[in-house]
Amino acid sequence: MKIAVIIPTYNEERFISKTLESLLTQTFSIAKIIIVNDNSTDGTLQIAHDYQSKHDSVSVVTYQSSDQNIPGSKVINAFNFGLSYIEISDFDIICKFDADLIFPIDYLDNIVSRFRESKTTGMVAGHCTIEKNDRWELEKGTNKDHIRGALKAYQTECFQQIGGLKSSIGWDTIDEMLARFYGWEVVTIPHLHVKHLKPTGASYNAKAKYLQGEAFYKMRYGWWLTFITAAKMSWNKRKFQIILDYLKGYKLAQKKNLEPLVTEDQGRFIRSYRWNGIKSKIGF
Repeated sequence: MKIAVIIPTYNEERFISKTLESLLTQTFSIAKIIIVNDNSTDGTLQIAHDYQSKHDSVSVVTYQSSDQNIPGSKVINAFNFGLSYIEISDFDIICKFDADLIFPIDYLDNIVSRFRESKTTGMVAGHCTIEKNDRWELEKGTNKDHIRGALKAYQTECFQQIGGLKSSIGWDTIDEMLARFYGWEVVTIPHLHVKHLKPTGASYNAKAKYLQGEAFYKMRYGWWLTFITAAKMSWNKRKFQIILDYLKGYKLAQKKNLEPLVTEDQGRFIRSYRWNGIKSKIGF
């Protein structure tokens, strides 16, 4: 299997070398690594160029966007820019990896094995861990049926069928839901742990707090499902304000009459999947 890895980067000079070293020393070789430098103001670009000069599989491209790290749009716009530099059909697996990860040496061997097990496997990943009190533990929000946005790997046909990645908050849920809608399996490998050096959302702009509610609107969740999801997140993070922020974000999107990112049929599928998940957890 041929693998293409695209790494959007923005001011990652502290971490990107560790990410690249862990990828370049994998037991399963990567055919192409594209580093997309997105308006970095630190030493990220120079580090990326150093790796490009030493490794034929590494390419560096430059993309200019906003210097504000708004969830969804910035990273996916950069990813899509990098994607334009390859012929997708030349590869079996397309990966979107963040530049602040350390992968175990057999990470891709494990991923490839899972893809080879079934032709209906559309997405595969391990789990992110973060360092806390000198120990590496699962990052908050880890769920056995969800792949974190930091380490996505897609079977190429699945990637094409879902229409690639949406440049919007919520993209890393929409991709999985659309994969399931089209009959693909989303697989996580519980024992396969990746070190996440910068916790999810650590550099998000303050205005991002309303965007998750907007994402729920764009995914056609509906009001009650949005409320329940917001309440769950609020409980997990012990922050009541999350409920208010998510609901306000949903109402703002509704008021603006934003265009949903999924069709009505896809929206019904997503709602059904979410409601079934809720019912199973409460014993129905």
